[in-house]
Amino acid sequence: MSYAELIVAVSIAYVLIGLVFVVIFVSAGVARFDHVARGTSLAFRALILPGSLALWPVLAVKWMSRTRERT
Repeated sequence: MSYAELIVAVSIAYVLIGLVFVVIFVSAGVARFDHVARGTSLAFRALILPGSLALWPVLAVKWMSRTRERT
């Protein structure tokens, strides 16, 4: 496997994992992550979708740290 193929494979894995995370985060997690986002519209959730996809590792770490703080 060449370096180019490795970069493409890693990028595809990043996006696929990000898509799974974004579906969960945008549908249910954003309300738990930020209390101000509770009851927001579908337009707001669509607006945060691209950024959430790009930054899913950061959001996942913050979401998990907040979950641990509450327990």
